[in-house]
Amino acid sequence: MQIIVDANIFLAVILNEPEKQRIIEITKGIELVSPEVLPYEIGNALSAAYKKQRIIKEQAIQAYQIFDTIPVHLVDVNVKNALNIACDGNSYAYDAYYLELARKNDLPLLTLDNKMKNIAKLFNIKTIEL
Repeated sequence: MQIIVDANIFLAVILNEPEKQRIIEITKGIELVSPEVLPYEIGNALSAAYKKQRIIKEQAIQAYQIFDTIPVHLVDVNVKNALNIACDGNSYAYDAYYLELARKNDLPLLTLDNKMKNIAKLFNIKTIEL
């Protein structure tokens, strides 16, 4: 089985957020799929956490190294279709990339983002609850 996994799920795991154990339970034995921009999103989120002084440089580097060990299938996204979703859902394109993959491949989406879950409902995209 495959699921589309949002960047915030990976961040919750690598930064030891409270949802980490539940995420690991849900994704055990599941093929994780994300847009090919995922590593850049993770890097951006870690640099933002550093800039806001939530983590130190060494933690950012270590967190990325942990992320880099997580098996995830990165796939190309139809940006035009994602942009339609972003505009119709009043969201960012980066969020719409995950939604487009889930819609196109008829796969459930795992995210911690409630707004993204609401947009998924608009497009009849299944979501996984934690």
